[in-house]
Amino acid sequence: MRLLISRALPDRVMAAAAERFELSTRDLDAPMSVEECRAALGEQDVIIPTLGDAFRAPAFEGVETPRCKLLANFGVGYNHIDVAAARAKGVAVTNTPGAVTDATADIAMTLILMTARRAGEGERIVRKGEWGGWAPTQMLGLHVTGKTVAIIGMGRIGQAIARRCHLGFDCRILYTARSDKDPGFPVERREMKDALAEADIVVMAVPATPETHHMIDAEALKSLQSHAILVNIARGDVIDEAALIDALQAKRFAGAGLDVYEFEPKVPAELIAMEHVTLLPHLGTSTLEVREAMGMMALENAIAFAEGRDLPNPV
Repeated sequence: MRLLISRALPDRVMAAAAERFELSTRDLDAPMSVEECRAALGEQDVIIPTLGDAFRAPAFEGVETPRCKLLANFGVGYNHIDVAAARAKGVAVTNTPGAVTDATADIAMTLILMTARRAGEGERIVRKGEWGGWAPTQMLGLHVTGKTVAIIGMGRIGQAIARRCHLGFDCRILYTARSDKDPGFPVERREMKDALAEADIVVMAVPATPETHHMIDAEALKSLQSHAILVNIARGDVIDEAALIDALQAKRFAGAGLDVYEFEPKVPAELIAMEHVTLLPHLGTSTLEVREAMGMMALENAIAFAEGRDLPNPV
């Protein structure tokens, strides 16, 4: 069977794929265009897409009977794939849940601590040679221990973040979800507006869906306390970026920590200019071990399809 991996993955994954499939990959490190996606659907048996590849509805238009029958997505998030359009053409979709949980939760903690303690701002001062030495009121930030943290979205990643905050920093945990959750320590379910209003720290951990698009808009941002920080490790478009910029420029709340952006890889100049915003280049799963695990999980979905077995991780 022919397998296309849209962008080169770690060596161990590529070697394992080459042992099992007639493997091809692109030399580019940019996402696949609509035209590339459409061509691949007609030429490949299985495709392992990566973040941003344009497998939305237009890619399936004009492909009456795709040769490809599986998009084995590399990643847990699949908002770059129109699942309904794929199914309508007989193309299954899988993802890689579980493999990304801890690494993404660790990045959430990185952003919480960096933003609360103004670490990015402090490092820039030191690097520019502008630090004049310790002072009693120098760069006072938010003390994280014991604070109230609201997790918006309490799936695997949300619970992993909650666990770190509660067990590591003695934080009170509020959460929003469609059903009650019991992660093994005290948590309190709230409506989102109430959670935003009560929290010192808010972390976005929802999947990107039509329902979560711009769920944090100008009105929701008004609910945040003036000392609160907002962290996003989900997808960029769960927050209305223009509304976020307006609220941060007006200093309606203390700051934000972002690993994702609404129009990646574009990061607005307004965000870059603000010292009370921590900006990371989508590092959520950026460790070799995790990327290998993601690749092997995507490959296992591809192998299961090739062998006629049930797909391990259908979406």
